[in-house]
Amino acid sequence: MYLRGLSDTRTRGRRPWAAVVTASVLAAGLLSGPAAHARPAPEPGLTTMSITSPPGGSGPRVLVFHGSAAAGEESPLVNAGIEAIERIGLSGPAAERFEVVATDDASVFTDGVRLGGFNAVVFLTGGGDVLDPEQEAGLEAYMEAGGGFVGIHDAARAEPYSDWFTGLIGARPAASSPTSVQRATVEVGDRRHPATKDLPVQWKRPDKWFNWVKNPSGAVHTVARVRESTYRPGASANGWDHPMSWCRDYDGGRSFYTGMGGTVSAYDETDFRTHLRGALLWTSRLTRADCKATIDANYKAERLTRPNQPGQNDQIGEPHGLVTAPDGRVLYIGRGGADSSQPVVTDWNDPDIGKGKGEVHVYDPRTRQVTLAGALTVFGNKGGGDELIKVEEGLLGIELDPGFQRNGWVYLHYTPHERINRDTRTAERRVSRFTLDLATNKLDLGSEKVLLTWPVQIHSCCHAGGGMAWDSRGNLYIATGDNNSSGFSAGYSGNNPQPNYKGVSFADARRTAGNTNNLNGKILRIHPEPDGTYTLPAGNLFAGKETDEGGGKTRGEIYVMGVRNPARIFVDRKTDVLYAGWVGPDASTPSTTWGPAKYDTFAVITEAGNRGWPYCMGNEQPYRDRNLPDPSKPLGWYDCDHPKNESPNNDGLVNLPPVTGNNIWYSPQGGAPDFPRDANGVPSYRSEDATYLLPWLKGGGQAAMNGPVYRYDPAATGSGQWPAYWDGKWFVGDFYDADQPRHAVLTDPKNHGGGGLPIHAETLKRIIPVGNDGIKNLMDWKFGPDGALYLLDYGRGFFTSDAKSALWRVTYTGGGPTPSADQLARGAR
Repeated sequence: MYLRGLSDTRTRGRRPWAAVVTASVLAAGLLSGPAAHARPAPEPGLTTMSITSPPGGSGPRVLVFHGSAAAGEESPLVNAGIEAIERIGLSGPAAERFEVVATDDASVFTDGVRLGGFNAVVFLTGGGDVLDPEQEAGLEAYMEAGGGFVGIHDAARAEPYSDWFTGLIGARPAASSPTSVQRATVEVGDRRHPATKDLPVQWKRPDKWFNWVKNPSGAVHTVARVRESTYRPGASANGWDHPMSWCRDYDGGRSFYTGMGGTVSAYDETDFRTHLRGALLWTSRLTRADCKATIDANYKAERLTRPNQPGQNDQIGEPHGLVTAPDGRVLYIGRGGADSSQPVVTDWNDPDIGKGKGEVHVYDPRTRQVTLAGALTVFGNKGGGDELIKVEEGLLGIELDPGFQRNGWVYLHYTPHERINRDTRTAERRVSRFTLDLATNKLDLGSEKVLLTWPVQIHSCCHAGGGMAWDSRGNLYIATGDNNSSGFSAGYSGNNPQPNYKGVSFADARRTAGNTNNLNGKILRIHPEPDGTYTLPAGNLFAGKETDEGGGKTRGEIYVMGVRNPARIFVDRKTDVLYAGWVGPDASTPSTTWGPAKYDTFAVITEAGNRGWPYCMGNEQPYRDRNLPDPSKPLGWYDCDHPKNESPNNDGLVNLPPVTGNNIWYSPQGGAPDFPRDANGVPSYRSEDATYLLPWLKGGGQAAMNGPVYRYDPAATGSGQWPAYWDGKWFVGDFYDADQPRHAVLTDPKNHGGGGLPIHAETLKRIIPVGNDGIKNLMDWKFGPDGALYLLDYGRGFFTSDAKSALWRVTYTGGGPTPSADQLARGAR
């Protein structure tokens, strides 16, 4: 053993027992994974070596092991790596410095006294069978005592026949991994781990990029991924989820691995040394870190509600939305569909047409009991069928007053049955305030204060919207749907002015979402007052008093226009940024005549604006105009920068605000389809031309369900809180659970308000269980004050509730950061 920094020696001999791995073995790929055991993995009883727990002391020392199984000249990576680690150990605050010792002598792993003096071991080895069974058993004993391990690049090829070492590393390189140095973008998703918190989120650098025989995601905590679209990963590529650095608590100790560091120049990079430095601080017990946050087994999904009793909705209605109270209660609503034993009236001549019960239930975590708080009589129960039969009106949204714990005020967004007009097939949508008795969990239906009403057509279904949310200034956001059919425009822009019922158009979204004088297809923003009225906050899209084009053609409540079905919205009260998702139309493929296929959409909204529907979708991809006298004949393409509403059904402004591009859109073909554009900016819309900017998602049958932005609360009490790793991540999902999104994403605050693409995404499908016995049909999801995630599963039928309709809770069970505070080498940090 020698202190590398005090030695000029650059080449060391190999131990005579070291196995020599021939080129033919390497070519055959035997080092790519733990295949047949050429020699047995060390037995637990192979060594009786005693190592003080935890290894190392308050004068931290790091062992760099660079033994190799291959004969010949030492890799130049060894010198570069050792020198970089030495520089790291001598830099930074005194409390973070450590001594570095380097050796190629594997006998250190059978000397408990020597090995036990190191806080961490670094494998900077060229791979191969570098330890004999007794030496590997010594390394295993070291980890069991609470040691730290850092593997760099080719360390993943070491000990190729050992399952234990494979677990220590986390994954093995594929034999067909690319061998050339390529510049690529690394997505640094963990913004808290000391190895990544100071790195760029999008880290562009050259290296040799391994592919993995088996993707370790879910079994390790990935801190950085490489983006395959930025280089050539070859035939064994891992796809959009391609881990490159990860960590986990392993066998009593702490293990960190990075596949980077495959070039000499990497060790001269400031950012790469920062990456190694953080890994060494954690493994050496100089700081604590969470390496458990994305390990699937650390989460528990629990169904909270039982199936309803026959003929009753004692547990749940037709699930449609939830909200959590500061004291932990969960209030959730049923839209209005009855269970299968109840009658459904579809005859417009019957006064009870569509009559249903919009139910409010309360789940109390202290008693684990559900109370049916109350039921509104709503228009919303017409069963299934085509768009001229079924209906999606009913009880659509719920929110709690910011002073709920004091006043019990509950805001409900619904369509009262008593206000429908069966002759014209129109109805009134309203937002009202009710009072909940906080002692009995019963809703006082007589306490209603109607804040806001507006007309909707109910001749045709669907897409009613419904979400609500508060910002930190007491403004209430209300998401209203555009319930016009796209079936009369072949599933494209929904801009056919022709069909109407008794003078009310039901297939022209320019009458609604694209109309500055109509509250449908919008996100409204009002400021509720204590007396049940509201005022208009500054900064909405219109003041309601614009004199443009004669005046009287705008509504001051509009914050966002041009959204189709924003069923779920969320306001991050830390930033007051609005997050929304909405369902697109029905065309399954793009059309060179009419425009894009159906895009479901998610957007980060930082200011009032126009999000495009029915003129443009995605990243400002236009539709084709159509108008009378023959709506079947295409007119010109819409101009997303200068959209005009020239529909005969428009009673608002003709000249509309410019369209803002959206952050996430997806079609049956893939995530964020994009096309080459002509001189006028019109995409080709040829399927063969498409590129997919977000490879981590895809649609098909699709129904976007926007989720929350998680905010970690260190003061939260109780168990189950998701870890701080997720803080600031935006949860986006879909009603369906196949190829559709269920992800947590990071966006760049510098451009996310203008439609900037997410810069990082990771799947939640192994944490939030999918499948028939899981949360298959995601209807709503929000974090509670306990830091747990509450979700509604709609169930397996439509316009009803069934045995799978349920409220769920997903909690974190992995424990806190490691090492424990009392095992830090230099005291609490």
